[in-house]
Amino acid sequence: MPIPLDSALPDARERTRAFFDALPRTARIVVFCHFDADGLGAGAVFGRALPRMGFEDVRVVPSGRGENAFTDAARTRLRALRPDALVVTDLGVNREGVLEGVPTLYVDHHRPDGEPEGAAVVLGYEWEPIPASAWLAYEILRPLAEIDDLSWIAAVGTMSDLGDKAPWDELPALRREWTAKWLREAVTAVNAARRASAFDIQTPLELLMTAAHPREIAEGDAEAVARLRGYRAEVQAELSVARKRAPLFSATQPWALVPLDSPCQIHPLIAQQWRGRLADRVVIAANRGYLPGTVAFSARTARRDLVLPELLRAVDIGPVGPEFGRGHDQASGGQLPTAQFNRLVDALGFDERARA
Repeated sequence: MPIPLDSALPDARERTRAFFDALPRTARIVVFCHFDADGLGAGAVFGRALPRMGFEDVRVVPSGRGENAFTDAARTRLRALRPDALVVTDLGVNREGVLEGVPTLYVDHHRPDGEPEGAAVVLGYEWEPIPASAWLAYEILRPLAEIDDLSWIAAVGTMSDLGDKAPWDELPALRREWTAKWLREAVTAVNAARRASAFDIQTPLELLMTAAHPREIAEGDAEAVARLRGYRAEVQAELSVARKRAPLFSATQPWALVPLDSPCQIHPLIAQQWRGRLADRVVIAANRGYLPGTVAFSARTARRDLVLPELLRAVDIGPVGPEFGRGHDQASGGQLPTAQFNRLVDALGFDERARA
């Protein structure tokens, strides 16, 4: 039974307060966040709020291209920063945890894979409505610091993940305060940077960490704005090609697949585009050009009777990593070596045209 958000927030705020009260203000806190607009937004809210709470050493570190938070590569990268505490946001929650022995606060809204022992977890997955991670970060930090001026960052992350009509009661007022036009422009600019072949996440992160207003994302620093516009143009060009690709259909199951070959992370957008047009299907957009030797794919469905992470993980294709079959009930995906992806589409009932 979903928990009403207003009922869940007091406990979440108290858990957050207790986590930070247990840390000395000299502690090095690493905020590990996803690289999309919601993850960067959540990371920036923490990155700007924690110094206002008196913490002296706060570092915001986005995940890398194709990187999962619960892999040895990610752990090695984080361990080298020698954190005294971690905040992990918009990267999922997994029973294995990230860094053993390091106090960790998870702030997330995806379907969890268990919870690590001893960690503080603020998980919106079973709330109603389910909040975006940036929205959740903003709400749990509001009692701890004066962060009203950061509300636009939470709005950017929320609109990116849940759309202009996201079920956050405060969003209509925030759209009026910061103007819907510039919030949308900020969403587009931030997402274009990580979708482009350059995978530039530092430019939008730095802007989110310093800007006073969403308009500064689209019209601020001339050099940064020029880069963001270039990324946007590249992504739009790749999308114009991808949108002409016709889907393939499983002969035995309610799956459709759109094969792609792009250096840009456009597969989530293509899957979302076809989700509405093929409302009775699960749509997979499979991109063989995004990561070398790997097929990165996004799965989307409009059907409420399906739980995509469970469906994907039920297919026997051999051992898979934590980057496979995660996400939300109606939005999942992952990345697989080419041969293993081909086993997946074979098992789902596609013919040889669906193979990468």
